[in-house]
Amino acid sequence: MADLIVTIDGPAGSGKSTVARRLAEKLGAMFLDTGAMYRAVTLAAIRAGADMDDEKQLLEIIRKSDFRFSAGRDKMAVYINGENVTEQIRQPEITANVRHIASRALLRDELVRMQRYFAANYEKIVTEGRDQGTIVFEDADVKFYLTADARERARRRQAELKENGNIESLEQIQKAIEQRDKSDENRSIGPLKPAPDAIVIDTTNLSLEQVVEKVHHYVKEKCSKKS
Repeated sequence: MADLIVTIDGPAGSGKSTVARRLAEKLGAMFLDTGAMYRAVTLAAIRAGADMDDEKQLLEIIRKSDFRFSAGRDKMAVYINGENVTEQIRQPEITANVRHIASRALLRDELVRMQRYFAANYEKIVTEGRDQGTIVFEDADVKFYLTADARERARRRQAELKENGNIESLEQIQKAIEQRDKSDENRSIGPLKPAPDAIVIDTTNLSLEQVVEKVHHYVKEKCSKKS
């Protein structure tokens, strides 16, 4: 297991992915984008024409597909059977269907195994997701939970989509985010919630730089006490 593990959890659009990437750069750590893993499985299932309600069929796709995740301090590249799908997994269709993967125990178990295997190969890890501090890395050195109001998160997601050439209305995005929140918070397996020992940060009125500085400060403080 890594010597330093920092987890950043939170709902869609809370800024956790961008903050995690920036923090990894500052710490010289590897960045683990667990959401990309769930999206990769979702893409593989859609391509295979799988029944998204058939857990056994979806599990078979995970086990038969060759998923590769290339670590970095900025962006994690994702491959399915040798094909780079880093951009494809961000399409709206994937966003709309990823909940089918995230809400099933057997599938989550497989993905948790992948995530822990990834962490075992590096000295320092910054990982982001929805259950990193509560399930995957319960003994992480520092845990964060980022949140923001739904409207602000929708604005952020809309800007991200525009950068990739996808146009969606703010109302559509906000509705999708609120539906995903409800699904994530109420599922029986790995529900979205802050870990008891997580540092909770509301990013609604904070700039990216302010959030990054906050989390970096907490990590440095923790590391100084640890040493």
